[in-house]
Amino acid sequence: LRRLELLTAEEAAQVQAVSSLPEQVRAVVDVLAGKGSQASQSLQSFIETSNSQLYLHITVYEPMVQKHLESLQSSYGNGLEPGALQRLTNLLLVEGLTDIQQKEHDVLQVEITKGLPSVSKSIPLEKLFLPLSKVSIPPRISVTVGVAGIGKSTLVKLFVCTWAKGDINRDIMFVLPLTFRELNTYEKLSAERLLCLAFPHLTEPSCLWAGAARTLLILDGLDEFKTPLDFSNAVVCTDPKKEILVDNLITNIIRGNLLQEVSVWVTSRPAAARQIPSGLVDRMTEIRGFGAAEMKDFLDQMFLDNRDLSSQVLKHIRANRSLCVLCTIPGFCWISGSSIAYFLKHCSDQSQEAAVVPRTLSEIYSYYFKMALSGDWLEKPRETLRMEQAVNTSKKLVGSLGRLAFYGLLRKKHVFYEQDMKAYGIDLSLLHSSLSTRLLLKEDLQTSTAYYFSHLTIQEFLAALYYHTAAKRAIFDLFTESGMSWPKLGFVNHFRSAVQRALQAEDRQLDIFIRFLSGLLSPQVNKLLCGWLLVKDEHSGFRSQAIAVLQGCLSTDRAVSSRAVNAMRCLQEIQHTDIAQAVEEAMRSESLAGMLTPTNCSALAYLLQVSDVCLEETNLSNCLTYTVCKSLLSQLLFCHSLR
Repeated sequence: LRRLELLTAEEAAQVQAVSSLPEQVRAVVDVLAGKGSQASQSLQSFIETSNSQLYLHITVYEPMVQKHLESLQSSYGNGLEPGALQRLTNLLLVEGLTDIQQKEHDVLQVEITKGLPSVSKSIPLEKLFLPLSKVSIPPRISVTVGVAGIGKSTLVKLFVCTWAKGDINRDIMFVLPLTFRELNTYEKLSAERLLCLAFPHLTEPSCLWAGAARTLLILDGLDEFKTPLDFSNAVVCTDPKKEILVDNLITNIIRGNLLQEVSVWVTSRPAAARQIPSGLVDRMTEIRGFGAAEMKDFLDQMFLDNRDLSSQVLKHIRANRSLCVLCTIPGFCWISGSSIAYFLKHCSDQSQEAAVVPRTLSEIYSYYFKMALSGDWLEKPRETLRMEQAVNTSKKLVGSLGRLAFYGLLRKKHVFYEQDMKAYGIDLSLLHSSLSTRLLLKEDLQTSTAYYFSHLTIQEFLAALYYHTAAKRAIFDLFTESGMSWPKLGFVNHFRSAVQRALQAEDRQLDIFIRFLSGLLSPQVNKLLCGWLLVKDEHSGFRSQAIAVLQGCLSTDRAVSSRAVNAMRCLQEIQHTDIAQAVEEAMRSESLAGMLTPTNCSALAYLLQVSDVCLEETNLSNCLTYTVCKSLLSQLLFCHSLR
């Protein structure tokens, strides 16, 4: 650079013609080519700036970067599932959240879309933070969404590991991964203190937001944050040293009031992601579920030493269309695979009559819990603890966890801390048992310990178990934790109350809870869990009345909604299949004309999602009147091929 000072105007003009000249050098050469009075000043200024940047890089950045890489490799370097990696290297590029993603429960989203992506555009992981074209700029705010259990945290782990090895995004000097579980433990923070607490080895945090080095801040798990983000009323803050409420800190970072030079990547379940105004999001991506080959590879990985068992499990999953759709989600596939494998392992011990392959959600989770309660896991031998003692201990723990799960569900709370455990009477010493480690995961944070259920549906099943047990003796509304409500006596009254609450909930977050609650009244589930978590034949006194309550949700003249379809699924869980079977038989024989009452329309909408009759083509010719077509319209949109 100092040699540039010696160039004549003619020589500088020749250098100007070099097309690959670095931008900053070109600026100096342009001045020198005219040999203007500002030439030496401009050159001196440029050299001083370059020297200071070089000094900063050698003395500050390199030691910090080295320490940071070592820290990330020790925290994120292990435990990645090899079967999941290939799927996560390509994300779906989406324009925003669909209505279904914003309004429906995660499980219902998968069921409605049949586990198929709504878009065909994809983006490789290595290009996630790069411009999409030569004329665009890198995104500042990126959001990646995915339903519970699809692998959002695994994706973050994969990205951090790959970046730390230097394989991708070498233009990013610092990657700073944070979880909302960690942020939940603080009330107030400044941007500077946040980085100092999370990454104490970064001795000069101010250089991260000064724009001197490209930095990526990862905020994993927005759906687990304890406070909803309020972008309309958040207090504006531009001082990185000022302490403010953590939710205000996050909104100011996303808005660009703080750390404006830092790129931000947020991961979230779809419903929680809608908190971020779409105008602030530069790039939105979605994690896709398993394809057929990936599901097979995942199960082969699960049963590495028993390929025979793996192929049997896959055969049973594929035979049940509804189950196969949900198994596109890795978390659900693991639970289903474990349950079916447990069934196959023990079905030889049962009579031919009792050995029924689990088909409904409640049956799948009953086998899973029975396996957990007995300590009879596929990868480890049965524990030597006396069975009776183990069952009694487990019952107590499941009861305590169930109450925590139920009231957590009502508050949309999915991460719990030691004070929560103590408040619900959970003995922390019992949380080291094999039962607990399969239901509840533990994560040691810097200032406390976080606990969370291994999957959202595990929390919902536990919540349903608690409600089922408590409703038989409760005299007040269980949805009011304080107990202050009008007296409510009898299981059926509590069941009706739960169904009404689920129907009224705008966010649909109680739909799967109601499905499990209904399933606990089925004869098959009672047979599986009696003596463990249920009393033998206790369902018989309530089942017919519960069926009547659910059927009451179908008899409406309005358009068939996803709520009515969920009520049909509840009837399937409770093993009342008469309505759906009659409509399905009429579809097979093409005699559906004249049968489509409001109740049967709900059954038809349900069958459009799950029946093999509708798999290739849905034939409704000669049976749709204008009124019926209007009421079914929202459901007909999900048919692959409609006649």
